[in-house]
Amino acid sequence: MDGALDPRRTGLLWLACICLAAAIGLQYARDRYLSAPIGSDNLLYVESPSAMKRLALGYDALLADVYWIRAVQYFGGQRLAERARHKHDLVYPLLDITTTLDPYFNIAYRFGSIFVAEGYPRPPGRPDLAIKLLEKGFAANPTRWQYLYDIAFVHYWWLRDFPGAAAWFKRASEVPGSPEWMPGLAAATLVRGGDRRAARFLWEQILRSSEAGYMRENAKHRLVQLDVMDEIDRLNDALGQVSARIGHPVTSWEELGRRGVLRRVPPVDPAGLPYVLDPLTGRAHLDPKSSLAPLPDDMPNEPPPMKAAGSPR
Repeated sequence: MDGALDPRRTGLLWLACICLAAAIGLQYARDRYLSAPIGSDNLLYVESPSAMKRLALGYDALLADVYWIRAVQYFGGQRLAERARHKHDLVYPLLDITTTLDPYFNIAYRFGSIFVAEGYPRPPGRPDLAIKLLEKGFAANPTRWQYLYDIAFVHYWWLRDFPGAAAWFKRASEVPGSPEWMPGLAAATLVRGGDRRAARFLWEQILRSSEAGYMRENAKHRLVQLDVMDEIDRLNDALGQVSARIGHPVTSWEELGRRGVLRRVPPVDPAGLPYVLDPLTGRAHLDPKSSLAPLPDDMPNEPPPMKAAGSPR
C-alpha cells in the first residue's frame, strides 16, 4: 500500500535503536562501575568523530553529553592522579567527538579549550589544539565573537604572543554584537603587553560576561593568582630592603616580624598555606602544594616594550 512502511526497514530501524540504547547503557555502566584506567584509549571507544556521528542515528546531542562528561571526568582524573599528572592526551579527541556530535555545544568549546591549553609551557598544555577547537567552534557558529576572544586569550595567557592576541581581539571586535569595550582591547594589549593589570582586565571581562559557571570560577581563580603574584612582589621588596640593611639574606619570616615589617608571621596565601621563604636567596614564593600553584610565568607589573601587531591566520 502507498505510504506504508516496509516491515523489514521498520524492523532494522528498531534494531538499530535498540543497539544504540544498549551501547549507551553499557558505556554508562562501565563508567559507573568499571571505570576505565586513567590514560586508557578505551575512553574513546570510537576514535573517529565522523564515524561516531554516523553511528549516533539522530541521538547526536545525547552522545555529545556523554562524551563531554567523559572529557570532564578524564581531565579531572588526570589532575588527581600522580602517575598521570602530565598526560592529558585524550582530552582533545574527546572534545573533538563532543563538538562534532553537537556543533553548538558552547561550553565544550570554551571551557574545553582551557582543559587543552592548561599547563603550557609545561606538559600537557596544548594551546595549538585549544585554538584549533575554538576555530572549529567559530566556523560552526560565526556569530559567536566569544570564540575569537578566547583564541586571543590563548595567545595572551598561555603563548605570551601579544601581537597575535591583539590581532584576534580586533577580529572579535568586528563580529556583530561584540561588546563595546572590545575595539580598544587590541591597542591596549599591544601597549601593555604582559602587564598584570591588562591580564586582570581580561579575566574580569570573562567573569562579567560569561554565561557559564565553569568559566566564571576559572576567572575567579586566575584573578586570585594575580593577587598572589602582587603579594609575593611586596614580600620580596620587604625582604630585599631588610637584607640590604643586615648584610645577608633574611632566613626566616620571624625576622621580618621582629622588625615590624609583617603583621602576620608567617604570611599565608589566600588558600591558607604559608608562603615559602628560601633561606639561601632570601626570596619568597608560593608553596607548590597550594591550590593556587602553579602561578603563570613572566607576567610583570610593568608592561614590556611595544610590539608591532600581527594578524590571525
